Amino acid sequence: MAKPLVVVESPTKVKTIKKYLGDKYNVASTVGHIKDLPQKEIGIDIEHGFLPKYVTIPGKQKVIKALKDAAGDAEDIYLAPDPDREGEAIAWHTSEVLKKKGRRFHRVLFHELTKKAVTEALTTPEPLNENRYKAQQTRRILDRLVGYQISPILWKKVKYGLSAGRVQSVAVRMICERERAIFVFEPEEYWSVTALLEGAQPPAFSAKLVKKDDSKISISDGDIAAAIHQELADASYVVDKIIKKTVRRRPYPPFTTSKLQQEAIRKLRFSAKKTMTVAQQLYEGIDLGGESIGLITYMRTDSTRISAEAADEAKELILQHYGKDYALDKPRFFKNKNRTQDAHEAIRPTSVFHTPDKIAAYLSKDQLTLYKVIWQRFVASQMAEALIDQKTITIVAGKYLFSATGSTVKFPGFLTLYQSADDAISAENEKAKGLLPELSENEVLKLLALEPKQHFTQPPPRFTEATLVKELEENGIGRPSTYANILSTIREKGYVDMMKGIFKPYELGFIITDLLVHNFPDIVNVDFTAKLENDLDQVESAETNPTQLLQRFYEVFETRLITAAEEMLSVKGIGLPTGIKCPVCTQEVRIKVGKNGPFLACEGYPECTYSRNYERDEKGEIRPVEPVLELAEGQVCDKCGRDMVVKQGRYGDFLACSGYPECKNTRSVHANGKGNATGVSCPEEGCSGEVLEKRSKRGKIFYGCNRYPDCKFALWDKPVNRYCPDCGAPYLVEKETKKEGRMLRCATQGCGYKQFPDEQSDEESNLETVGKQE
Repeated sequence: MAKPLVVVESPTKVKTIKKYLGDKYNVASTVGHIKDLPQKEIGIDIEHGFLPKYVTIPGKQKVIKALKDAAGDAEDIYLAPDPDREGEAIAWHTSEVLKKKGRRFHRVLFHELTKKAVTEALTTPEPLNENRYKAQQTRRILDRLVGYQISPILWKKVKYGLSAGRVQSVAVRMICERERAIFVFEPEEYWSVTALLEGAQPPAFSAKLVKKDDSKISISDGDIAAAIHQELADASYVVDKIIKKTVRRRPYPPFTTSKLQQEAIRKLRFSAKKTMTVAQQLYEGIDLGGESIGLITYMRTDSTRISAEAADEAKELILQHYGKDYALDKPRFFKNKNRTQDAHEAIRPTSVFHTPDKIAAYLSKDQLTLYKVIWQRFVASQMAEALIDQKTITIVAGKYLFSATGSTVKFPGFLTLYQSADDAISAENEKAKGLLPELSENEVLKLLALEPKQHFTQPPPRFTEATLVKELEENGIGRPSTYANILSTIREKGYVDMMKGIFKPYELGFIITDLLVHNFPDIVNVDFTAKLENDLDQVESAETNPTQLLQRFYEVFETRLITAAEEMLSVKGIGLPTGIKCPVCTQEVRIKVGKNGPFLACEGYPECTYSRNYERDEKGEIRPVEPVLELAEGQVCDKCGRDMVVKQGRYGDFLACSGYPECKNTRSVHANGKGNATGVSCPEEGCSGEVLEKRSKRGKIFYGCNRYPDCKFALWDKPVNRYCPDCGAPYLVEKETKKEGRMLRCATQGCGYKQFPDEQSDEESNLETVGKQE
């Protein structure tokens, strides 16, 4: 009898699972999704119940053949892709391609890759979960409807290659709205008064003025602060009350996906994408001296649930390493949010006895750092509460009341092992306050110093990756497993930039957000998007019919599409209004988008050719940037002999005669390099040149470095100034084939990354599956 086949999605898991199962099973991988909606068409029959048209993903024919060969005459196929919606879709499509008379399909869920978990899952298989598959398919259809139908409108009205999406557009809107809140923010002055006091026992301590005549005090300017200072200078300072209490601090629950991303960003300085990549490595298996073991449970989860066995194991370790004072009598379990995707546990170590110190030699630096945080957080969640002694002292000075607070750790409990990024900040703040002395009520204190200090209210902070992930999660936008790719996508599309760890919108981000808010208010509405996520949960729990959900969505969406196609303001054509008068003809200057991005141009074009780049001041007001005429060193006009100057035009910098308008001679700024600029820096190590478009002796276009013959870098395909998200190469190249059509692809040998124009807008096509595509 033929061996049963176990099908996983990642090739990395094959080796680990084969070691666990021995020769009793064959094991093969789908290498991610094998079917998807077609790339060159919408692939949805809207008129007939939104039926999707799935096709084999280009390049996956060999994978499917390998799966069929591995299955052979096997009667039992165990489908073990990841235990989530994306994994369910892969399992469903795999069952379709391996379908055979008399063959049985079983769904197995590996929540962790340990021998025990794998063997137990194979002995307790489940049927394929149709509702979970429908939830994935409904999300896929929604994203395709949005991406494939809004993006072409943006290409026509703004710029080719732009995209919109259910989640990415909301994320960009959040960043833009935060920036505008900063623009309009007006700081308000306020003052504080702090007294440095000393009692009979050291040390001296600081107390803050909090009340006047039993009411909370607010000091709005320096004159009021000076008057209060004068009143207090000769006042008597007497201890009013001393309040002591002990508070219990419970540990945090084990990580969910979003909480792991937030902590890794803040504490480890990882990006969200790097966090998920390293977590995937820890989940899929690490070779620990000849044995490959999955070190953590599945890393895409919204759940804080843990198994009783895991809690018991943690208690055993805590008793061994910390003693009974730090262990719990009964396991601590945490309540989950009411979310459907609670099929798996929180992110935790598969065995707490794989301590970070014990396995450090087998892990890379990044793997060890992330594993240590996961391990500590989980073990700490099963440790005793910390006991914190808090003391508040109030001091009366005439009609004024001062307050001083401090805290000390009475029993560290879980804090012995783990402190979050927030805990570390709180600890530093407490340390800065200093210890409070032992005082008694009615004790008279000595005033050592009295300091009035000016402050100003601060604008709302810009988003970091951590705070944006938190904002998305708290508002129910998207899935935490998609956040890493979304944060990468909005940067790659040129909508936002990250500067010193914070997000700032580019002008293109403002433009696209404003157009979408005006024409598709639902798509970029936080509440609407969150409700859609909840509806998808209800599809999985069989509470909502997917076809009816799609029909309700499309009834409104289709109307907006038709209107936007006709009425959306064309930034290519008429441009966006600015309220700024043209200095040449007094007509309005409008924002347009060209090859090099947004710029200002007179609405009187072509009669008036005034145009400028622009920037925004600290209040968000548009300010035209006047060009600085830079002399082109060593460049002389070959028509009149005057100096040439560098000017900026629609296609970038060019050389023009300084005698304009008498002499209108121009030439390429790269004329000496004998080629037109591509905007791509030469990738050769140590070369500071630029790649130019050139022609061979036979007239064929190719691309080479302008420092030739010192640098001989050259290629036939046109380079594009966009880095490869898979291997990090500094450029992609344009390519077109009869089979696959026009695309951008990575030129690095062995990378294989491809990006098709039609799929640039398909915002969440596989966002929940980091690394699932080839």
